[in-house]
Amino acid sequence: MSSNVHLLSEEVVNPESSAELWTKDAVDPLIDQLVAIREEMLRVEQSIEAQLEDLPAARRVSARNLIHYVVLRGHDIRALQELLVARGLSSLGRCESYVMANVEAVLGILRQMTGREIQPLPAPRLPVGYVSGRQRIEENTEALLGEKPGHPGPAIMVTMPSEAGDDGNLVRELMEAGMDVVRINCAHDDPAVWSRMIGHLRRAEEALGRKCRVAMDLAGPKIRTGAIQPGPRVLSWRPHRDSCGRVVASARIWLAPGIENPMPTLPVDAVLPIVGHAWRSISAGDELRFSDAAGRARMLKIVQVSDRGLWAESDQTTHVTPETSLRHVPRGGDGVSGEPIVAVGEIPPLESFLVLRKGDRLLVTDDQTLGQPASYGESGRLIHTANIGCTLPEIFRDVHRGERILFDDGKIAGVVEEASPTHLLLEITRARLQGDRLRADKGINLPDSDLRLPALTEKDIEDLEFAVQHADMVNYSFVRRAEDIRHLQGVLNRLGSPDLGIILKIENRQAFENLPLLLGEVMRNAVAGVMIARGDLAVECGWERLAEIQEEILWMCEAAHMPVVWATQVLEGLAKKGLPTRAEVTDAAMGARAECVMLNKGPNITETVRMLQDILRRMQEHQVKKRPTFRRLKMAAKILAARETP
Repeated sequence: MSSNVHLLSEEVVNPESSAELWTKDAVDPLIDQLVAIREEMLRVEQSIEAQLEDLPAARRVSARNLIHYVVLRGHDIRALQELLVARGLSSLGRCESYVMANVEAVLGILRQMTGREIQPLPAPRLPVGYVSGRQRIEENTEALLGEKPGHPGPAIMVTMPSEAGDDGNLVRELMEAGMDVVRINCAHDDPAVWSRMIGHLRRAEEALGRKCRVAMDLAGPKIRTGAIQPGPRVLSWRPHRDSCGRVVASARIWLAPGIENPMPTLPVDAVLPIVGHAWRSISAGDELRFSDAAGRARMLKIVQVSDRGLWAESDQTTHVTPETSLRHVPRGGDGVSGEPIVAVGEIPPLESFLVLRKGDRLLVTDDQTLGQPASYGESGRLIHTANIGCTLPEIFRDVHRGERILFDDGKIAGVVEEASPTHLLLEITRARLQGDRLRADKGINLPDSDLRLPALTEKDIEDLEFAVQHADMVNYSFVRRAEDIRHLQGVLNRLGSPDLGIILKIENRQAFENLPLLLGEVMRNAVAGVMIARGDLAVECGWERLAEIQEEILWMCEAAHMPVVWATQVLEGLAKKGLPTRAEVTDAAMGARAECVMLNKGPNITETVRMLQDILRRMQEHQVKKRPTFRRLKMAAKILAARETP
C-alpha cells in the first residue's frame, strides 16, 4: 500500500528519564506518524465512500473500522509501538474493534501532555468506540449463532454423524452436553437423513426448553484424484507369528457363498467367497487342498460348519485367485483325484495406488483415464510415465508452469513442468525417501494457481433449496473471491431467503489473501461469519505458517466485527479414540478467542462436547478475544495471604 506515512526507525532508542520522554523532540515524531496514519485512513475511506453507502446502515461503521485496520496493518509500526509503551500509552496492539478511537485516544493524551495543537477528527468524529466495538461483535454473534448460550464462552458447533438421522437420543445428549449449533455436512447422506436429524433436534429443543441453530455445510467443488487401474483379484492371509517367526495362532478364514452370507461378527483374517453347493457336503475335520497363486501346495482345515458357510484355519501364508480350485478331502481321506471341487467365487480387485518418490514424473489427466504406475524396460529405461486422473480437469486452464500441486493433504508435492488444457506434467518434489502411496479419491490442492472454478456446484444449489427451508446458516466452501459471494447471494435471493446466514470457510490461500475484500462483500448480509478451516489452510499455506495465519484471520474479523468459527480437528483424539493429546487440549483452549468452536464427529463426541465446554468456560474467565483479563489467581492470593499471616 502506497503511503506518505513516515515510519520511525526501529533503531530509535527510548529515552530513559521521565523528562526526556516528554520533550518536544521526543514526542513530535510520534504525533506526526499517528496523524499521518489517521489521514491515510480517512483518505482511503473517502475513496470508497460509494461502496460503503451500498452496505446496510448497520454494517457501515464496521466496514469503516475494517478499512482503518487494513490501513494501519499496511505499515510496520513496531518502533512506534515501543515508544508509545515506554510512555505508558496504548501500543494500538489491541485496537481491532475500535481502530480510529484508539488512535484518537493516544493523540488526545499526547496533546494534553505536550500542549501541541492537533487537527481534530472531522465529524462524524468516531465510527466506533471501545464499548460499541465489543457490542457490535456481540450483536453480530447473537444474530448468527443465537442468544448467548447457557454456558459462558464461545458457542459449540457439532458435526452430525449419519447415526443422528436414526438416533434421537444422540442429538438430545449432545444438546444436554452443551451443543449450540448442529452442523450437517451436505457432502454426506441425503435430504431424507438430514430431515430426520433436524426432526430429532426440534424434539430435543422442545424437551430441553432451549434453541439450537442449524448450519448446513455446502460441499463445493472437490478437486480429487481419479480412479486407478484395478489391482489383481487376489485374496491373501497369513497366520499369526511371534517375533521368532513361530506360528502362535492360525489364520481364521470364513468361506461363504457370496453376498447372501455376509461376514460374521467373530474375528476373521479373510473372507473367501465360494460358489455352488459342493460346500454343503463338507464336515468339521475335513480339508480343502489346493495350489495357491504362487503354485505352492496349501491346505485349509475345516473347524466349524453352519448353514451359512464354513470356518477354516490355516498355518500357511496363502494367496488365492478366482482360478483357484479347492479339492474337498474328507477326514481320513488320502487326497487322491476325483474328490469334489469347491469353486472360488468373485474376488474383488486389490486397491491400487501409485508409489511416488522425489524426482519422479507424474502425468495428471482427466478422470476418464485410469491411473497407472510408471513402467520400465529391462534396461531401466522409462516406457510409461505414471499417470492419474483429476475429477475437475477444468482447472488445467488456470494452472501454469512452475506452480505447485499438492496431493493427499500435502503428503506428496510436485511442481508443474508442463501445463496444457488436457494434462499437467509434474516433477515430484516432496515424498518420503521410500516413496509415498497416492490413491484414488485423494484431495488435490493448487495453492499458487488462480482457479476460476465457481464455488457453487449444481449439487450445492440443490442443497440450498433444502437449506433455505430448514437451516439458519450455510457454511460456504471453496470461496476465493468477492464474486463467489455475490453468486451465493444471488441464488439465495432467487430462493426467497436473502437473510439466510452465510459463514465463509477460509480454507485456501486465495481466500486468506483476499479476506478484507471477502469481509466487505459478505457485509451485505445482515447475518454472516467466518470459519477458519485450518486443515486445508495448513496444506495450502504451509503447516509452519498456520499459527500466524489463524491469528491474522482472527484480527481481521474482529476489525470487521465478524464472528469467527474455530474449526478442524479440535479435540480430535478424544472424539475418535477417547483420549486427547496435550497439544489438542491447548489448541481447544486457544479456540476461546473465537465466537464458536466446531467439533467433528466421532464415537466419543458427547464426552468431547462436555470437555470442550469445560475448557472454554475456564478460558473465558481469563481472556476475551486476544485481550487477557485479570481474574483473581489462586496462586497470587495464596502468596499474599501467607505474607499477612504472622
